Formats: sequence, C-alpha cells, structure tokens
Amino acid sequence: MREGHGIASIANAMLLCIALLAFACPQARASGVMVGTPLDPCVVRSQPDMTPRALFANPAVFDCMTKQSDLGPGDFWVISKPLDTIKSDGDRLRVRVASLWQQQITLHALYRDGTVRSWPLDGQAVSHHIQMGAIIEWRLPGNYGTPERLLWHVKGAANLRGVINGARLASSRESDRSNLKMGAIYAAFGGLCAALLVFNLALWAVLRHRFQLAYCALVLWLGAYALTSSAALAWLWPDIANNDRIRLNYLLLAGGAITALYFARVFFEHDVSKSWVAWINNLVSALLVCATTAIVLLTPSHIGLFDTLYSLCFAAILPLIVPIVWRARKQRSPHLWLFVLAWSVPLLFASVRVCANLGLVPWSFWIDNSTILAMAFEAIMSTLAIAYRIRLLSRERDEARAHELAARLLADTDPLTGLLNRRAFLSRAVQRGEEQTLLLADLDHFKMINETLGHDGGDEVLRVVARTLRGAVPGDALVARIGGEEFAIVQSRTSAVDPETLLARLRAARMPFDLTVTASIGSCTGSLRDDADWKRMYRLADRALYAAKSAGRDRVRQSSGLSAVA
Repeated sequence: MREGHGIASIANAMLLCIALLAFACPQARASGVMVGTPLDPCVVRSQPDMTPRALFANPAVFDCMTKQSDLGPGDFWVISKPLDTIKSDGDRLRVRVASLWQQQITLHALYRDGTVRSWPLDGQAVSHHIQMGAIIEWRLPGNYGTPERLLWHVKGAANLRGVINGARLASSRESDRSNLKMGAIYAAFGGLCAALLVFNLALWAVLRHRFQLAYCALVLWLGAYALTSSAALAWLWPDIANNDRIRLNYLLLAGGAITALYFARVFFEHDVSKSWVAWINNLVSALLVCATTAIVLLTPSHIGLFDTLYSLCFAAILPLIVPIVWRARKQRSPHLWLFVLAWSVPLLFASVRVCANLGLVPWSFWIDNSTILAMAFEAIMSTLAIAYRIRLLSRERDEARAHELAARLLADTDPLTGLLNRRAFLSRAVQRGEEQTLLLADLDHFKMINETLGHDGGDEVLRVVARTLRGAVPGDALVARIGGEEFAIVQSRTSAVDPETLLARLRAARMPFDLTVTASIGSCTGSLRDDADWKRMYRLADRALYAAKSAGRDRVRQSSGLSAVA
C-alpha cells in the first residue's frame, strides 16, 4: 500500500500541473473564447412590419439601455454598433455570439453599396456553425468587404440571460486561436476526468468504499457535461439541434450536482449524513430532478419558470453542505479539512453562477463556464482528499493487523520465554508430515535452582535456556516450552542438530551467577501426520528422557523406535 501511496502522489502532482496550466493562467482564460472587438448590441422587440433594411435605416428604435433579459421571451431584432469605428485589417469577418436558447437566428449585414445580405440558422444549422466554448460563428464572405453594420433577427428567444450575448467581430486568426486554446482547456479537463476515473476505479477494485464509486459517477457526469457545454458534441454530432444540446447541459449538470451532494454525504463516516441531513438532501435532489425533467421534456413552454426553479434548486443545494461539514466537525472527522479545501472553490463559483442565472449579476462567459473551472480544481483536491482518506484507512488497517498479529502471537507463545506454547506447538508439529526428530529436554535439578536463586532467578535461567535452544537448532525447527522446565524440539530428520551439541551449548551458556545448568534429553524419530503419530512419538521420547534421568542426567537417550510402543 505504501507503493500505491507513492504512485497516487505522483499521479496527483501530474494532474495538478495539468490543471494549473489549463485553468489557472489568467492570460489564457482572458484571451480564450471572448476574442475580437465587442459590438455593443442594442435590442428591440420584433413587430410584423419590421424589415432589415428599414431597421438599418432607423437604428434609433433600438433600446441600448434596458437590460435584455428584462424584456422577457419572444422574437427580437438586435443591432450592432457601426463597424466603421472598428479598426480593421481587412480580415475581421468572423461574427461571434454566445449560444443561447433560440428557435432561429438570422444574421443580416449591411454593406457600403446598400446591399443587405442574410445568413439564417435554425436549430440544426447552428450546430454546424458552433465553435469551441459554445460560440456561434458566421464567416462572412471576403469578396463583399467589411459590412457597415450587423443586425440579428432572433425568433423564439427564451431570453433567460439575454437575446444576444458576447457579440464580437473577430479575425480568422483570433477565431482559430480561440478554438485551439479552448480545445486545449477542454481536452485537459477530459484527460483529467479520464485519469481520475481510472485512478479511482482502480482504488475501488482494491478497497471497495462506496464514496469511490460516487466520485467516479461524479467524474462521468462532469466529463459528459464538458462535452456538451463546450459544443464538442456538436462537432461529433453536427445534426443535433442546438436547443437539444442545451437540454443535455441542464440534465448533465443536474446529475453532477446530485452526485456531488451524495459524494459529500458518503465521503465521511456514516453518522455524518444520517437522519434529517439525508432526508433534506434527498428532498432537494428530488426537486432538482423534477425541474430538470420539466426542462428536458416540456420546454420551450414556460422555460423561464422551469429555469428559475432549476436555479433555485441549485441555490438550495449549496447550504446543504453546511450541516454535513458541521456534523463531520462535531465528530472530529480527520478528512474534514481537505474536503473543505476541495469544495470551497466549487461552492464559491456555484454561488456566483446561481446569482447570474437568477439575474443578480451580469452574464459572463466565464461565469457561464465556471463549472468546468471550479470542478477541475475540485477534482484534483478531492482526489487528494480521497488519497488522504485511503492513507488513513490503510493506517487503521495496518494497526488493526498489527494488533491482530500481536494477539495471535500472545496466544501462541509462552509469555516467559517467547517460545511456542504447548497448544501452538502441537498444532504446527502435526502438519509437518515428513520424517521428524522429536527432542524432549528437561532441566536437571531445577527445583534446587529455584531454591538457590529464587523464582526470579529461575525465570531468568528458563529465558537463557530458551535462547540457547532457539539459537542452536535450524531455522525451520519448532521449539516450545511445554511444561515448567520441560522443552520440546521438532526438527526435520535430514537437518536435525545432534542432541549432544545441544547439551554442550547448554553447559556453555552463561547463566545467572555463573551457574552451570544441564539437561536430560530424550529423542525419537518418525513421521508426524496426525495426533496419533504425535502421541506415539511423545511417549517414546518421554521414555527416553526418563532413561536419561535414570542414567545420571546430563545426557541423551535415543528411543528404540516406534515399533517398541505397545
């Protein structure tokens, strides 16, 4: 897992660099989509007798002071300022406006010879003219020269945030650069989503925490939203109606918001999001689903009402993060600080965008696309938060394993000597199967040692004997204390140490007060396949041990074989 943490750190660092390059450079953002010279349009509601030529001749009927969105939905004429005030290099022939909810939009251009030329676009035709960043662009013919003035006739405008927004006259070089820069930004975000999806799915395959799947779902919603809001979908599917693409924007953004709210709930411990917090979250999510369904299925009828309800649902979602954070803080969640850092920017941008949708602040391209910028920051920070939480979970798991191993060790070992206890020794010995040599060693005159040195001294002698035996036998041998001063050794017959060597090591061991300690050893060799084999071998080795004691102690006796057992 430590290796995984290192990989995660490298991946997060790379993703952070991508995001900083793509989203954090003010110059790149400022010169992205909104290129060219502003056209400062003025608007008038369409009347049956209005014609392009008459309106070009009488620009005074247009209202340049009233906020466009205050005029409500309907059909409108929008006129630009005179183009002769624009410094032109002869190549400013790209007319660019922001994509909005409209049934049809027609561009009329007045030329110096009095000719009026028109380029109508219905919903599907708009998709053929849309550029990166959802900008509609007309490429005016160069053989007519530069127009004197431009006029748009917009039919079926929802006018939620304007009739014509971001109207500009740009050169082909500015337009191409805009597409290139915005393509790079959206491609970086798409790559970020793909990397985060793979990264978190890989983590989920190992750890199986539901917040990881919630985050993967969030990344999918945002990646799909970036595809539609950037107008890349129109490049992939040129025949899609532009209003249908905008419907998908509503749907995908709502899905991302609901999933983000669910992720915020499940990211923390279970108690953080239970009871009334979960109930209110579910209620607001259901209302947002209803508003989104109305926009997708019922528009353009009452689109203003549905859009307002949609924005109000988003406004209701934002404060729902507060009780989640408050409960997480109350429970001293260790993940809180990084979560707050990750979601502070998205919440700020979301608040500004809701204000723009409700008409409290003026329309701006970057406010309208703030979701991509904010969620790019959130994606990186949430990945760091997830990696940090996984690190904590891994640490908790490692500590639990350490405690479990320590408990197992205490259950399997003799607390005084650290050798295997009788139960653990027996369970491991009978699994060895092949020919084994069993040695039973009993310290000579240990009662006298206890009376001479006291029980503390006797315990120290037992510890020294245990270290001596463990150090004298092969590494795969089993050594156990199976009684007060009785030890047992099971070792493979082919690598068994000579019992006489064990006795010599015991005599040479440095004991408390330079005491010399000896032992009697009984030995037996045979197979250990089951408990019955163990019982037979133990009886033989015990008889041999008794024979060594009877022969004067400090010696070894070998059993005559398993066949001697009755």
